[in-house]
Amino acid sequence: MDAQSYTAALAELRTVRDEIKKAQVALAKLEALRDKRISVLAGYEKAKAERIAPAAGLSLAEVVTVAPALAPRSLAGTVTEAPGSTTSLPNAAEQPGERPDTAPQPPDPVEGAPAPAMTSASQQAARWPAAAVSPPSSSAPPADPHAPRALPSIPEDTAGDAWFTHTKNLASTRPNFTQQARSTVFLDTDTGVLVHRDQTHRLELGSRSAAEILNAVFHTVPAGAERIYITAGEPWHRDVERYPYLRDAVAAWLNAPTPGWRTDTGRGKDRMAGHFVHPRTPVARYQRDDESQHVEIRSMGEWFDLQGDEPAVARDAFVLLWQALRRHFDDAVIMGSPSQTGRDLWTRTIPARGQHAEGYPVLSEELRGLLHATAGQGRTELITPPRVPEQLPQLVEYDRTFAYAKHTWKSPVGTPRRITAATFASWSQKDQTKALYGCGHWQVRVTVPDTWNHVGILPAAAPGDRAWHYPHTSGATFTTWAGGPEIHTALSNPIQPWRIEILDGILWDDGKPLDDWAKKLKEAWTNLTTQSHFQQDPAQARAAHLASRAVRAILLYGIGSFAQRPRMVTGTTPRTREREVPPDAEIVGFDDDLITWQKPTGFSRDPNAHPEWAAAIWSGARAALLSQRHREQDTYAGALHTPPGSVVAFRTDALYLTGAHDWPYQHQPGDYLYKGHLAGPLAAPTSEEELLKLRDAGRAALAQTTTGT
Repeated sequence: MDAQSYTAALAELRTVRDEIKKAQVALAKLEALRDKRISVLAGYEKAKAERIAPAAGLSLAEVVTVAPALAPRSLAGTVTEAPGSTTSLPNAAEQPGERPDTAPQPPDPVEGAPAPAMTSASQQAARWPAAAVSPPSSSAPPADPHAPRALPSIPEDTAGDAWFTHTKNLASTRPNFTQQARSTVFLDTDTGVLVHRDQTHRLELGSRSAAEILNAVFHTVPAGAERIYITAGEPWHRDVERYPYLRDAVAAWLNAPTPGWRTDTGRGKDRMAGHFVHPRTPVARYQRDDESQHVEIRSMGEWFDLQGDEPAVARDAFVLLWQALRRHFDDAVIMGSPSQTGRDLWTRTIPARGQHAEGYPVLSEELRGLLHATAGQGRTELITPPRVPEQLPQLVEYDRTFAYAKHTWKSPVGTPRRITAATFASWSQKDQTKALYGCGHWQVRVTVPDTWNHVGILPAAAPGDRAWHYPHTSGATFTTWAGGPEIHTALSNPIQPWRIEILDGILWDDGKPLDDWAKKLKEAWTNLTTQSHFQQDPAQARAAHLASRAVRAILLYGIGSFAQRPRMVTGTTPRTREREVPPDAEIVGFDDDLITWQKPTGFSRDPNAHPEWAAAIWSGARAALLSQRHREQDTYAGALHTPPGSVVAFRTDALYLTGAHDWPYQHQPGDYLYKGHLAGPLAAPTSEEELLKLRDAGRAALAQTTTGT
């Protein structure tokens, strides 16, 4: 490009900019008109948000935000903290459409029982005073629809005590059958390359519709395939420019006509039926019209990121994965997704004899709902100026290797016990400390120390269905739920103990229901990781690395599947029959012909639903991001072992800092891997997109430095 072309391109760019501004102005006018009409409709005494939402193309929450009078109840905030400079990043692991704010609201504040100190002798003198915290003033300003959601509480007296039981005739038990392997092919829809066993074919896929893919695959593989993994191409995004959201494009691709095929309705013991609409990793399930064949189309992205690898490498990775699993699980079968595979493998470690031979009973639906609403997943938080410098001296990334595998050695078992504030206060300090070290989930009132100048420790509800933030302002008081590891960190952190008052709690016995399963997966991961480092053939080394990532996904998503979120049903309704959209459905997309919606159907009778296990692991992982002891080296690592103002972001298992630290790394689960280093000065990121760009640049820079060295 010469100077003249450069000047001309700039002029064209300015034209596009001006067009965008015009479109934004026009859009703003239309949105204002829409909101005005919603407000007018809300004035009708029988108006319902459920009717207005599909007409407006909004969710119920968005309609209520425009017209608060349509809300079924008022909202109340729970954090009394000055506005901070913290941005919560989206959590990819969270399921869309979850709405835990429909759970019961907490009662008025009650007197809590101060938690015991968990500090060394030198810290005892500096212990935060255990003075009572005054309840919020009744003269608080009106509720703000953008205020943090109120977390649910356990009802008082016998009503709440009734929650502390198990669901009748529902327990995880060891299966008495062997899973059947499914014929699998790997397809690159960009190039048309199909790999089936040891054969490679090239297909003509036309416009890459589901019908064309099915016809091409079954013409090439007459015996048929039961599972088609898409390794590249993302055909469900082929018409993405025609739709406002990815989900709309995916739904249109899934629901397009497939002559000779129809949406699968399930078979035998296989309850998987219908399509799963996900913006990036959807699942399409089809069956022949005569029901002679069943097939599902899935994304390889559920297992690992191929980054341009050939389909044959994906095939080799699955072969290595199966071989590694079979060394530890006699009847291992790779199922459609990591979460399905993880749960199936776990059930085969349930003892056939002994204490838990009859299985692990499932909690009451009330406790499962409470844990769903109050136990978040990985910490994702971007910390922006002025809490960090406007110009960062550098950006260093540390990523905890196979992190969740470090926190599976102890999990809750048995019938849960309710620990009220009065019960906790009646215990000796020794018993209180033992309880907080045990497997518990606690409702607490928290006060940040007056002189605190570091990152927040405990999660608190933020605006949004599943959003969390971490209050850090000195003197801030808030009520939340947290697991034992995080409570322990707040009380024993290396800077200054926080004040914790126990309001209510759930306490289980300590057990090891996941230990055998996790140990076997860790051994498989170690074997594959070692193989990837020492394999001379680059293609096989790459396949071994991908297989190790698949083992990580099996454990990670297997743990997530124990959480059992409320089931969501996705459906479509013609726009001409808009009134037939279910009243409790959320509109997730629409085009000229169809309205796509989803609705919660509550908790299913899933015998492997154990949200208490997932909650305990997530709490331990979040705590380890703050402070983790390395016993062999007698040292600590984590965010609270860095200078104030040096933590730029948390991202599930990763820390982003303004300086490097000499933290031990022994290639063990939970160790902090030095993964990226970008020299400064750098402008501090203010969005997830900016952070990810710096992250990628830092990884590339460190890799180049390491290669050069």
